[in-house]
Amino acid sequence: MKTALLLCAGASFVGDADSKPPVQLDSAIIFAPAGEIVSQAFAATTRGGTVVIAGMHLSDIPTLNYDNSLFYERDLRTVTANTRADGMAFLRIARNLALSPHVTTYPFESVDVALDDLRSGSASGSLVITVSE
Repeated sequence: MKTALLLCAGASFVGDADSKPPVQLDSAIIFAPAGEIVSQAFAATTRGGTVVIAGMHLSDIPTLNYDNSLFYERDLRTVTANTRADGMAFLRIARNLALSPHVTTYPFESVDVALDDLRSGSASGSLVITVSE
């Protein structure tokens, strides 16, 4: 379900750590907190490409081979804590791109169903628990 959501949002390729994209990528985003897949992301990116580590936590990155990873002006970027101004800029960009979130709501009494849906992968987008007054 997450794959379909990412593809619907415009991603050209979505794969797990062992997947190889059909063509070299301009950029790769790593959400997993696994430093060992950084070299695989570099291998999937083309000259001048960018690898982004999107998680706030990451295990150690093993030694990178310069020729295979950073040569040809490949770039490694990480995410840092965002400011309120960063959030506002992101929301402006999202509005200009006509992005809209996919939200599934559950009443508080059905929190167990929401968790089951999350665990089974049948939920997608953001899950919101509503509390009635």
